Amino acid sequence: MLLPMEPRTHLLIDRTLCGEPDRLTDGEAVVRLETTDAMRVDEEGLVHGGFVFGAADHAAMLAVNHPNVVLGSAEVRFEAPVRVGDVVTATARVVGEQGRRRTVEVEATVEDGSTVLTGTLTCFVLDRHVLQEAG
Repeated sequence: MLLPMEPRTHLLIDRTLCGEPDRLTDGEAVVRLETTDAMRVDEEGLVHGGFVFGAADHAAMLAVNHPNVVLGSAEVRFEAPVRVGDVVTATARVVGEQGRRRTVEVEATVEDGSTVLTGTLTCFVLDRHVLQEAG
């Protein structure tokens, strides 16, 4: 684990569901998710895509690494299935910044190097927490 920077966002996230930070540098983050039987959707051992997306989203939030970052939109493509027991590595890199908007590219792979998810997430850095009332 290489964390030369400290996480400043999503500090209470359940890392068993959304992944453990593995690397965090300015504008880039890597999250590792060990998939479990609780993520299974069928007898074949398919992992629900929401968990894979959750790891990619977690990595994107950490790449921005601002306490008030929120996800605005996502365009992702699931490239291959994930099986129970696979370790998913989600890598996120900030590729654009315009005002409050951050464009983040994400890619998730499994141990053999196969890509299982790619996408672009649009995040916003707010002045205050999204649930905090103005005033």
